[in-house]
Formats: sequence, C-alpha cells, structure tokens
Amino acid sequence: MSRLRTHFTTRRAVVLVVAVGVLVELPLLLYFFNQHSSGGVRVAQSAALPAGIGSLNPHPIAGKFKPDKTRLADCSDQTCFEQAFGNIAYDDGPKAAIALAAKKYDEGADPSCHRVMHVIGAAALARFKGNVAETFAAGSSFCWSGYYHGVLERAFMRVKSYDAKTLGARARTICASRTIRAESWLAFQCLHGLGHGLMITTAYDLPLALRVCNRLGAEWDQTSCKGGVFMENILTSYGGLSPWVRANDPIFPCNRVAERDKYTCYQQVTTRMIRMFGTNWKKMAALCSRVEARWVSTCFGSFGQNASVLAYRNPTKTAKTCAIAAPYGGEAACIRYAAEDIAGTYSNGKRASALCNITSVGVRGGCYEAIGSLLRYLKTTTAARKSACEAITTVRGYVADCMQGMTKRTSIPGLNRSSR
Repeated sequence: MSRLRTHFTTRRAVVLVVAVGVLVELPLLLYFFNQHSSGGVRVAQSAALPAGIGSLNPHPIAGKFKPDKTRLADCSDQTCFEQAFGNIAYDDGPKAAIALAAKKYDEGADPSCHRVMHVIGAAALARFKGNVAETFAAGSSFCWSGYYHGVLERAFMRVKSYDAKTLGARARTICASRTIRAESWLAFQCLHGLGHGLMITTAYDLPLALRVCNRLGAEWDQTSCKGGVFMENILTSYGGLSPWVRANDPIFPCNRVAERDKYTCYQQVTTRMIRMFGTNWKKMAALCSRVEARWVSTCFGSFGQNASVLAYRNPTKTAKTCAIAAPYGGEAACIRYAAEDIAGTYSNGKRASALCNITSVGVRGGCYEAIGSLLRYLKTTTAARKSACEAITTVRGYVADCMQGMTKRTSIPGLNRSSR
C-alpha cells in the first residue's frame, strides 16, 4: 500500500484505509490498565490478545533508529521482526519494507504489524535525515497508520514553550509543506499524528492539546488533529494511563469537553469502554443509549467500528454484535459504521454488502447507503458510481440507497475534505 501518485484508484483506496483505520485502531485495544493503591499503573494482558504482540506496548515511541545486521530470516519474535523491517526501510526505503510487511501481516488484518510500522517510520525518518515531509511522502497508512504515528509523536520535542500560542504556531508549520498538503490523505495523517504528539508533549494535558488543535486554520485540520488527541488519550504511546480518563466513568471526557470537541471524542468512546471492561457488548450498548442525546448515534457508530474490527471484518460476526445493540436503538448506527469500516478496508462494497444482507431488514437500506458514502471516494463519475452500486446488489431499492449514499458525507472526517 505504498503511495502511488500515478494511479488514482489505488490512491483513493489508500485514503479509505487511512481514514477508517485511524479512527479505530481497535485491534490494538489489548491492554487493560489498573491503578495500584500506590498510584502507579499496572498493565494487565487481555485474554483476547492476539499472538505476536505478547505483553508489548502496541504504540512504541519511534525513537532514533539504529540499523544493524538483523534479517527477516533470522526472526521468530516480535522485536526481532521490528528491527529487521526497520533495517529494510533504512537500507532499501520504506516502500520496500511496507510491501513485505503487507505480505507477512495479511494486508493489515494481523495487529502485530502496527508496532512494525512504527519502527519502519522511525527508520525512514533516519534514512531521510529527519525530514518529516520527505518521510511522510514515502510512507503508507498500512496497518492503522503506525508509520505516521511513529514519526509525528516526536514532532514537538524541541519546542521551548508549552503554551497554546507557541504550540499552535509550531503545529501549523509541521503539516504545512506542499508535499504533505498535496494529498488529503497525507495531510490527514500528519494532522492526526500531530494530535498524538501534542498529548505526549504536554504530558497528557488534554484541554491544552485540544486548544492547540483548535488554533489550526481549517475545521478539517482541527478535527483531524483532535482525532489524534483523543486516540492518544485512550491508547497512550508510553503504555501508561492518561489523567483524562476515569475508572468510574467510561464516557469521560466526552461528557465534559466543549461541544466543538465532542464528535471526535464520541467516535472513540467505546474504545475506552473496551479498555475498562472488555468486550461486554450489552454493557456498551446500554451505556451508549444513555449518553448525551445528540451523541447517541455517534456512540453506537463507535460500537459498530469496534464490532467490525474486532471481528476482523467478518460480516456474520459483526452483524451478530450489532444485533446486541438493537434493543437499545443502536443497531442502525452500528451497522452503518461497520459497513463503512468494511468497505473502506477492502476498498469495495462486496464484503460490506454481505453484512447488509444478513442484518435486520429495517436497517439494510442505511447499510447500503453507508457503503455508497465510501464508494464515492473511489468512483468519480455518476456512471462509475452507479456501476459500483449495481455490482454489490441486484435489488433496485438497495442500488438506489447506495446511490443516495454517494451524495452524503461519510462519518469519517478524514475523507470529508473533498466532496468529489
């Protein structure tokens, strides 16, 4: 999934994977944090932890990469593979390393690849002598954008003052290069990574990080940045516990932040729930049904993204999980967001349409509409869009729903910069 400027369809496909994956990173929700009585943080391993990650932090900080002689053929454990892939990125370039990682990690289905991508990003940054723009341009969103996270987490390391004005001025320059801004998906990754970096730099001062994001020029920039802030708040890069989560309130801080910051927070709220009490879907559905009225649907959307990713985009398993939300009024939103996640991951609507066909009749139209809202970014003409919708269903009404979705904004902020 390297950056292919000459192939429009491939580039659009990469955009979808970037934006969907960056919202959730759910296969990385594998650790539950518990406070010791002394105030320290203990990391407990989840029983659902996939093989290959073990007790390793899924978000390693991308430090200064040092190449050595390690080869893929030498490796049998996670840290060895990270070094080996980093060596390939340093010696042969990140595209070569990413292509090999995609083959090894089943095109991103295996969450073990996220740590590898952090290291590949660090190695590429060393290869390009610290040039962020050049490093970004050579990268990829493969495996929940670990490449970009690894680079941007250190973006503010040399800032001398940590007030919102100074940080905001620095933030506006980091993602401003023409190389990054030439592509919406690249700019989105930079801005999202910026949010991660702000939280780390400010010692997890979430209000300050949000104020800095809100000092960025465009609303799209602000939203993309805040997505990284809230993700870092839940999935801390250092493996600790942010002060902006509460053991007795899984909705916090979404129910306390300013209205302008709530959307991106609620998109990730069930991520926090999973960290607190695991995949108790019924409990999550009940909680979503009781959040602030305006954000109930968004909470169930977060539920749907979790359902899809933790089922490895299996339509049958995803539909069963979304059905749990039905008594709470959340099945429709769950299915819509899950359909977007599946369609975005595979860059077509076939597997997502399988989800639509096995779910409740009353929500199928919305499911096909959600697929259309993703396909619009792959197909640029009316004829091509109609053909794409007709390729996933023979039911005229659902084709119409899919086409209707082509006119609507997706739930994914990173795609809404362009309405083409």
